[in-house]
Amino acid sequence: MENEALKEALLAGLIDSEQYEANDNYGPKLITNNATETVWEYLQQELLTCQKFVLAPAFITSEMLVALKITLAQLSQKGVHGTILTSDYLGFNTPEMFTELLKLPNVTVKIVQTPGFHAKGYFFWHKDHQTAYIGSSNFTRQALLKNSELNLKISSQTKGRLAQEIFTQLANFEQEALVLDQTFITNYRKNYVAPVIQRPKQQPSKLAPNKMQTEALKKLQILRTKEKAKKALIISATGTGKTYLGAFDVKNYAPKRFLYVVHREQILHKTLESFQKVLGGARFDYGIYGGGQHEKKTKYVFATIQALARPENLAQFAADEFDYILVDEAHHVGAASYQRLMAHFEPAFWLGMTATPERLDDFDVYQAFDHQIAYEISLADALAEEMLCPFDYIGVTDYEFLGETVSEKATLSQLTAPERVKHILKQLAYYGNETSRGGLVFCSRQDEAKALAKAFSAQGYPSLALTNNDSSSARKKAVQKLEAGQLKYLITVDIFNEGIDIPCVDQVVLLRNTQSKIVFDQQLGRGLRRFPQKESVLVLDFIGNYKNNYLIPQALTNDRFLNKDRLLADLKKTVVYHLATINFDLISRQRIFEAIASTKLDALKRLRQSYERLKKKLGRTPWRYDFYQENELDPQIFTQNQNLNGYYALLKRLKVVAALPKKAEQYLYFLENELLNGKRKHELLLLEALLAKNSLSQTEFRQLLRQNNCYCDEQVLASVQEILSLRFFAVKAGKTLRQDLYGKEPLVVVKDETYMFNETVRNFLQLELFKTHFIDIIKTGLALSAEYASERRFTLYQKYTRKDVCRLLDWPKDISAPLYGYRVVADVCPIFITYRPQTLKHGYQNEITNNEQIKWYTRSPRSLASKEVQELLAQDEKGRAKVQLPLFIKPTDAFQAEFYYVGQATIDPKSVQEEELLKNGKKRKAVSMKLCFEKPLPLWLQAELKAAEHQSQDRSDHEY
Repeated sequence: MENEALKEALLAGLIDSEQYEANDNYGPKLITNNATETVWEYLQQELLTCQKFVLAPAFITSEMLVALKITLAQLSQKGVHGTILTSDYLGFNTPEMFTELLKLPNVTVKIVQTPGFHAKGYFFWHKDHQTAYIGSSNFTRQALLKNSELNLKISSQTKGRLAQEIFTQLANFEQEALVLDQTFITNYRKNYVAPVIQRPKQQPSKLAPNKMQTEALKKLQILRTKEKAKKALIISATGTGKTYLGAFDVKNYAPKRFLYVVHREQILHKTLESFQKVLGGARFDYGIYGGGQHEKKTKYVFATIQALARPENLAQFAADEFDYILVDEAHHVGAASYQRLMAHFEPAFWLGMTATPERLDDFDVYQAFDHQIAYEISLADALAEEMLCPFDYIGVTDYEFLGETVSEKATLSQLTAPERVKHILKQLAYYGNETSRGGLVFCSRQDEAKALAKAFSAQGYPSLALTNNDSSSARKKAVQKLEAGQLKYLITVDIFNEGIDIPCVDQVVLLRNTQSKIVFDQQLGRGLRRFPQKESVLVLDFIGNYKNNYLIPQALTNDRFLNKDRLLADLKKTVVYHLATINFDLISRQRIFEAIASTKLDALKRLRQSYERLKKKLGRTPWRYDFYQENELDPQIFTQNQNLNGYYALLKRLKVVAALPKKAEQYLYFLENELLNGKRKHELLLLEALLAKNSLSQTEFRQLLRQNNCYCDEQVLASVQEILSLRFFAVKAGKTLRQDLYGKEPLVVVKDETYMFNETVRNFLQLELFKTHFIDIIKTGLALSAEYASERRFTLYQKYTRKDVCRLLDWPKDISAPLYGYRVVADVCPIFITYRPQTLKHGYQNEITNNEQIKWYTRSPRSLASKEVQELLAQDEKGRAKVQLPLFIKPTDAFQAEFYYVGQATIDPKSVQEEELLKNGKKRKAVSMKLCFEKPLPLWLQAELKAAEHQSQDRSDHEY
């Protein structure tokens, strides 16, 4: 790090940010937890890039060590070593936590003996500087992920006084510290007294609905009173209080007689007790119908479907016997027994409750309840609302056999080989902890489950296999043994995906391919119910060489948009739902990356599946806006499939809509392919206005743009006209004109400075189908435009294609095809960089310096005397660059055509030089230079680019 860069950063941070150049990478910065970043993400990034470290938090909790363990495992492979300084102050640190610290492979842990050691500091040594984080955050989940913390990040060089003082103080702490070993832990455990947390005494409160339940109850009431609904469905993740929600609604409804139906006898008595707590009344008002009991005359009847749905038993009840019937786990209503039940009874109101309405079979649960969804809270929503226990997901590589990892074709002998068992247990021992109450292991085959249970038990991990061949009583006994601590693991295939609650479970181990997001959520949800002293859940996923690996980031982040860029970004996330962490080892991350890159996410089959899924939910044909609003698919995906010309074409292929005239189809494809993305809302606002009135003057259009906070000048007005006249697209697209895809007849014409639809468009708008699609595209595009700053051409860190850039720079023609890596046009030169941090066959090597510059190359052959190089370097009489350089970067080619906009770049004149590059075996001359970022890159983008360093890119590219 150059002294001048540090001086500038310090002066900007401490003296005057306008006079001096700020640099978040070096300058003092306040670090806290907020919606976009957390303290932990900063610390993790420092760890992954440092040469050594000292973590000095007085207090550490075991559950926060999980994310640290996988980070340190990566550092260990690079030979990076560090120190942890902590304490036994106030007894906050438990003996179990100290035991976990001993597992860390590349860390010396010391217990500071200085009385009252209460430090909260984190220190990292890099190649040319040191960085310190000092403030309020201990190493706990709340402090590093959620609490309102204040930490100062500051950098210095070795000779700096601050660095010397820190070094001296840390050395003093270490001199007065004991090295952590088993002897210390044994002695500490003998005398350990857990601190007593004083909490104010609270008076027993009357049961009342929580926030989620209150909202659901209001919507149920609205459905019944205003919409006269006879049926409704509640979709709520396991552990979010569905039972009490049902009881509260029954209390509000006050039925004369009520029936509760479920398919499991085990929960009848517990459910009855919960309802009685809410509804009150004598015990004789409540009856059980199932398990040998037939109490059918009570006011409130709690029945199993197995008992009630027998024809001879149903015959004992009148059709209107109950005015309110609640069906729990309503996703089973497709079964014949439930169909008999629903055909027999005619209550005033049916309520279905389920966590998983989407079935792997074809039954339409939504239709069974008239598509009336009263309330929906997903697993992701419940985690974000902290209704469930947070989790730590660790994706590790499954065992390799002779260089080949477990795949769909693995044999039983491979799945149960002693080496694989050893590998699994080694990972469980490292990431798990001695206080674990028990875990569920999901594998792929029944014989595998049995063999693994036997092998686990032989290695000191008492385990039992459960399959669908085991009776319900056998399963119940197994669960009781797990809860009692007699078993460590229950190993199963799929039978515990639903219908079982074991709140004490704090480990979920996945030894199978991720087949679907539904199953992933079901299995993850088995461990998320809250339980006393249960702080978090360890989710250990053994990732093999599976084609479906692309589903993992999608499932973890609840991302239903089949978009490769989004999935790649999801893969980089390390914190989700406020308190949950996600980490992968390098090999498993690479496997997922490759699965995303090789999977055709926009395949017609997947689009059809999403269409059918949303159609079931809505009970009608979904529109683009529905896909957006329901977070089902990115509405732009329908134009990405090369065999489809947009969503209308999909509906036409599915024979859902009638055929439109060819020209009408072309107009819809143009709107969807070019304007739906919302990256510039000007055209959408104009089209929306023209739908409301026949014409719009330029003056009115300018006023409309100002009202919507849109930038407006003569250039953008001319560009809008070129786009809507379709002249912008009169360029080659392969062997044909791109304009041929949309037709040559303009959508909007301008006459006497007044905009109006082309007569052909006006005629098409008389067709209801065309108009519906037209309005839907505009509505969806305006919704998507909310992600972009309308007051400027480009929004920092949003993604753009070359074609988007041509349009937003107001160029009269789309020259994206020959644009390649850059092009100087008048006073602007957009630059597109695919990040290549490693030396490649073509010789280009990007380097990001101090997070404020990136090394960039012109095309070859080029020299300092080349015309375009001279244009790039040209300055006016005041020394200002004559050419603007909007800079766009993408981490890898896997990001397809979209680049992140990182602002206007400037050239460091001292860095400009000619270089000889080896390309295709020949030396070619190019000019290299450093481009200075408008702002230092944000933490998340640094992480994405850093991840790109681990992905091989040995193929040549023509972007430069």
